[in-house]
Amino acid sequence: MAVQHTDKVQKIDLRGRDFIEFTDYTAEEIRYLLDLAIEIKGKQKSGVPFQPLKGKTIGLIFEKSSTRTRVSFEVGMFQLGGHALFLSKNDIQLGRGETTHDTAKVLSRYLDGIMIRTFGHHNVIELAEHADVPVINGLSDAAHPCQVLADFQTVLEHKGKLAGLKMAYVGDGNNMAHSLMLGAAKMGMHVAVATPEGYEPDSAVVEQARAIAKESGSEVLVTYSAQDAVKDADIVYTDVWASMGFEEEQKIREQAFAAYQVDEELMKGAKPDFMFLHCLPAHRGEEVSAGVIDGPNSLIFDQAENRLHAQKALMAALMSE
Repeated sequence: MAVQHTDKVQKIDLRGRDFIEFTDYTAEEIRYLLDLAIEIKGKQKSGVPFQPLKGKTIGLIFEKSSTRTRVSFEVGMFQLGGHALFLSKNDIQLGRGETTHDTAKVLSRYLDGIMIRTFGHHNVIELAEHADVPVINGLSDAAHPCQVLADFQTVLEHKGKLAGLKMAYVGDGNNMAHSLMLGAAKMGMHVAVATPEGYEPDSAVVEQARAIAKESGSEVLVTYSAQDAVKDADIVYTDVWASMGFEEEQKIREQAFAAYQVDEELMKGAKPDFMFLHCLPAHRGEEVSAGVIDGPNSLIFDQAENRLHAQKALMAALMSE
C-alpha cells in the first residue's frame, strides 16, 4: 500500500531550465519536482483538470525507439493542455546532415520545449547549448534522469522518504546506473552498484556521485558482489543486460552476467519489505527471475505509470508561464 506523502517543499521556479542530468539540480529542486509529480497524479486520479501548458508545444526527437518515454510525454503534454510533436530521425533534417546548431535554432522558433531520446550524450549537450527553449534528456547512452524521477516518486509513495534508504542496482553499469547513482547521492540515499568485471559504471560518474554523497551524508559502493550490494537493501533495481545499441553483444553478456540475475535467492539478503524496480522492458529468466518481477515486492507497474506523472511535473515546471 502506498504511503500518504504530505511533506511538501516550497514552490521553486524552474522555468526555462534544461533537464540533462541530476547534477544540474539541487536536492531541493529535485524534491520539488517529485512533490509536484505526486500532486499532479492526485489531481488526475481525482478528475481535477490541470492544464498549465495550454497552447504550448513540445517537440519529441527520437533516435531510439521507446514505449514509456513516448507515451508519457505525448499523453502528459495532452493532459497538461498542450500538444506534443513526434519527430523521428527520419522526419527531420537532423537525420540527413543538418547541424544540431541549426536544428536547435529552428525548433526554438516553433516550440516551447524539446525532448530528445538519443545515443550519444553529446547530442543532448549540444542541443541544449544552442536551443532557446528548455531541453529535456529523454535518454542518452550516459544518462536516463527522466526514468529516475519516476523511480524516486515510486519510492516516496511507498516508503515515505528517500534519505537514508539503501538502493541496490545489480547489472550493467549503464545510463541507468549512472543516473541512479547521481540522483540517489543528491537525495541522501545510499546506493550500491554490482556489476561483472568489465561492465562497471563510468569511473568519472562514480567519483562525481561519491563527491555528492559526501555532501549529502550518503554512501556510494561499486562492487563485483551482487550479494554485498543487495545486503539490507530497501530497494533492489536491475536493467536488461544488453541495452539498446548493444544487442550484438547479447550472447557475450549472457555469459558475463549469468551470476548477476536478481532472483529469490539473492533477495534473501535484502530487507523483508524491499521494493523491486525495473525500468522495463524486462527479460524474465535473464536479468530477473519471474518470481521476483511478478512477486509481491515488485512495483514495476506503479513505477511505469509514474513516468507519466513525473514527466508531466517536469514539463509543467520547465515550460509554464
